[in-house]
Amino acid sequence: MQYTKLGNSELKVSRVCMGCMGFGDSKNGQHSWTLDEELSREIIRRGLELGVNFFDTAIGYQSGTSEQYLGRALKDFAKREDVVVATKFLPRTREEIEGGISGQQHIERMVNTSLKNLGLDHVDLYIYHMWDYETPLYDIMDGLNRIVKAGKARYIGISNCFAYQLAKANALAEKEGFAKFVSIQGHYNLIFREEEREMAKLCAEDNIAMTPYSSLAGGRLSKHPGETSKRLLEDDYARFKYDATAAQDNVIIGRVAELAEKRCVTMTEIFLAWLLTKVTAPVVGATKLHHIEGAAKAVELTLTEEEIAWLEEAYVPHRLVGVMAQNTPAAAREAHVWSTGDQKIETV
Repeated sequence: MQYTKLGNSELKVSRVCMGCMGFGDSKNGQHSWTLDEELSREIIRRGLELGVNFFDTAIGYQSGTSEQYLGRALKDFAKREDVVVATKFLPRTREEIEGGISGQQHIERMVNTSLKNLGLDHVDLYIYHMWDYETPLYDIMDGLNRIVKAGKARYIGISNCFAYQLAKANALAEKEGFAKFVSIQGHYNLIFREEEREMAKLCAEDNIAMTPYSSLAGGRLSKHPGETSKRLLEDDYARFKYDATAAQDNVIIGRVAELAEKRCVTMTEIFLAWLLTKVTAPVVGATKLHHIEGAAKAVELTLTEEEIAWLEEAYVPHRLVGVMAQNTPAAAREAHVWSTGDQKIETV
């Protein structure tokens, strides 16, 4: 395993981040393919054995049970100082807004609940999960700064935003003396490269770490065109993101398969080796042992400039899909409900 600094932080992270959205009680979430605690622990333990020290979860994953599974596994299998734990918080609910709960109060409640779920006194990276158009940006940045000052989070990151929003937020933080975002978790992979237009350039200039999610494109990049799986069939959110562009994406997926055969490696190793030339640490969801094993192998694989160019040349610009397509004031509220399964998350 290789390690690197996470942007402008002092966090030393593995080049692969284990995404924990696939862990948690399926009865407490909208995903039927999530793993129970025993299977989740096996994958977390295997990741640690392979040198993975960076783990990403969220309070919205299976109503907090993903956080609970991760916290208990890390307590049993790792030393706290050896791992980097990231979790994410959701926007204010309609009930909170109508009840007069401020952005600062909301963030305090969210982080306290996550820390209880994880069994920790602090997280290393606390991530603003999706842009909250109902809450002033000042309140968000002030609230995040307060939990950093209180020692509940070492650094802050952001997910699912446009480049101008990240630039605006960090400019406000600099003006007010608040903590700044050190990382961005956006939608970026070999068949969805829209982050290269502006976000990647901003991150390179300001040394903001890119830790993209959906690095496997919902499993599509690890399977030959036409192959399927339970998740491909049942993950409506991933289908929403990718089905409309399947024809043009399959051209690239076919090239991944061809290059994997030529290099005698897996498709996972090929597309992650490509992504590792672009970002700090991709978030790799793992629901089977071979998922995290393939991701770890990808760190050691070097593609030639010619291979990289060949994989990239078939790309056709995509429309924004998923959360980013809904990153507008009204639609963001709908995305919030969708992402949580419209379930109440009790806070402490």
